[in-house]
Amino acid sequence: MTSPRVLTVGTDGSPESLHAADWAAREALRRGLPLRLVHADATQRPAPRAPWDVDLPSRGVLDRAALHLSYSFPELEILARRRPPPPITALLDVAQESEFLVLGSRGFSGYSGFLVGSVALAVTARSLCPVVLVRAGGLPLDERTSDGSGFRPVVVGLDVTGPADELLSYAFEAAAVRGAPLHAVHAWTVPPLRAPLTGGPPTGDRLPGDAARRESERRRALSGAVRAWRGKYPDVPVVERLLYGQPGHHLLKASTNASLTVVGRRCDTNRLGGTTHSVVHHVTSPVAVVPHP
Repeated sequence: MTSPRVLTVGTDGSPESLHAADWAAREALRRGLPLRLVHADATQRPAPRAPWDVDLPSRGVLDRAALHLSYSFPELEILARRRPPPPITALLDVAQESEFLVLGSRGFSGYSGFLVGSVALAVTARSLCPVVLVRAGGLPLDERTSDGSGFRPVVVGLDVTGPADELLSYAFEAAAVRGAPLHAVHAWTVPPLRAPLTGGPPTGDRLPGDAARRESERRRALSGAVRAWRGKYPDVPVVERLLYGQPGHHLLKASTNASLTVVGRRCDTNRLGGTTHSVVHHVTSPVAVVPHP
């Protein structure tokens, strides 16, 4: 039997998990999905006090989070589930029955971006569904343009040398439900021994190996990867950005003006690649990590 479509958020009563639950509630409403709150604890301990809290000291973490969301989002269907610990195993189990999973991360100002806890990092590296990491302290207005008229772009980082359909499917849908443009970013470099230049991309007449041809091939590959998804989502404006340099650096810059940053993770390994690891630790927008072949 097919499992119902549901968006899941992990909560432990911490401020970062409560911010993640608020973000997940808004996303569930945008997508027309129920929201499942999961707390991996066999006990019913009182939750820490939160800024929005009411005087309900006898309620546990899960009940208080569900109550808060029911008041803030009365039209949202909320499912509260307590799972036995350990939390990593519990979250990985519910991820198998979810459209995607949302977790919180502690945020800092400036360049530092996220501090990703060990549970969130382990789940993100092993989950079979996309995982969204939400920075504590983020506000709904942060996702909007400066005049508040619409959403900032969804940014997706692509490696056009491999499969990208899972990333593009998630990114186009995220842009569509927001009515936001999609920025498809691919960064490329040449092998270090053949790239003695600094300050910008090399040109064919200055570098052996025909860098101009390499750039043209990457540009065609980027356009080809995006083309079919443009047809499926004709209302989503798309900007293709081919950039020279390290992907992590360019995605960090692009994320400063993004409502959501989407990156990939290989399914055949239980770890994050270098670019994805850099992105989840440093960008300031929410980050979706999408598993792919």
